[in-house]
Amino acid sequence: MTTPETESAVGTTTPAAKYNYAIGYLRAFVVVLVVAHHAVLAYHPFAPPPPASLAAQPRWWQAFPVVDPQRWSGATLLAGFNDVFFMSLMFFLSGLFVWHGLQGKGAANFLRGRLLRLGVPFVLSAALLAPLAYYPSYLQLPTHTGFWTQWLALGQWPAGPAWFIWVLLAFDTIATLLFLAAPRWGESLGRRLPARPVTLFLALLAATALVYIPLAVRFSPMMWSAFGPFTFQTSRILHYLVYFLLGIGVGAFGVERGLFAPDGKLARRWPLWVASAVVLFGLAAAVTIVAVTSQLQSLAWAVAMDAGFVISCGASCFAFLAVFLRFARSRSSWFDSLSANSYGIYLVHYAFVSWLQYALLPAALPGAAKFAIVLLGAVGLSWGTTAVLRRSSTVRRVV
Repeated sequence: MTTPETESAVGTTTPAAKYNYAIGYLRAFVVVLVVAHHAVLAYHPFAPPPPASLAAQPRWWQAFPVVDPQRWSGATLLAGFNDVFFMSLMFFLSGLFVWHGLQGKGAANFLRGRLLRLGVPFVLSAALLAPLAYYPSYLQLPTHTGFWTQWLALGQWPAGPAWFIWVLLAFDTIATLLFLAAPRWGESLGRRLPARPVTLFLALLAATALVYIPLAVRFSPMMWSAFGPFTFQTSRILHYLVYFLLGIGVGAFGVERGLFAPDGKLARRWPLWVASAVVLFGLAAAVTIVAVTSQLQSLAWAVAMDAGFVISCGASCFAFLAVFLRFARSRSSWFDSLSANSYGIYLVHYAFVSWLQYALLPAALPGAAKFAIVLLGAVGLSWGTTAVLRRSSTVRRVV
């Protein structure tokens, strides 16, 4: 992944986008968190029972493909913590090398490459892997009247976790259009970002609160929008865009300096960021519990809950960045393999998760044990499948 110094499309020379262990290993770790998140939902204490049919409302089976009678109280904490930050962090990490790609390849070649790397997997994931992953949901229905009959009657085509891929492609397209309109906007953004991590953190909170809270109040944090296979979290779409654009700005400034300096303030003060993330998540969770369960249903409580999400999300993202900047400084063959195969793991894991959950339904095991089996099995099977598929040069170009 190390590239030589490249000549900018606008006539300036920019530093090479060298492989950064902290970024690469953090990206791989977050993908494992995604697998863990989906693996634990079957054992969530508040997971809804299987529906009467796939078309029945609300269609919670799209989030809970398999629901096991065995529950685990720890699932609430794990799923809640993950949901607060991990997709935002994925969009941030995905933006880090966009500017180097645009300057090194030019707008047309960059977007062509993204269509190959994101568009093709999205089509295959939505068309083939999503129905395969959701078939266990159909098997849990009380009556079976034909999977495809019910699937085609939904009025949409659930794509599962592949929603992230098409949204990322849309964001890459926006970045490309901005590059055509203003060829130096990424560099300008990078220079204007605050140098101090705390100041940057506060600026991020202000920007995300501005775009997230009004949408969350208007549509609710749980709402999804869908047209065909294209789905997204209604209230979070602009929130994710802010994280993506921040990633572009940080990457344009340079991943080896500023926020990502190996010996910078963020890395040195990782204990403070970790402690802050834990405390702020606890406060956000407490506010959310009160807002949802009490009789104090009001706009003020809704805003407080949504503000808690914004603050906890930013703190958790900075905490994980700080930890990996501090400790992921040397090469690990194990993490190298995980990182190289992480994109493929993300693409195929959902089917392994749902089928393993379904296979364990009759097992007389506690929910925590089933979760551990599903997590380890899904990561191992997804990792191995991706490694085998990537032996093909054609697949390796995409994944």
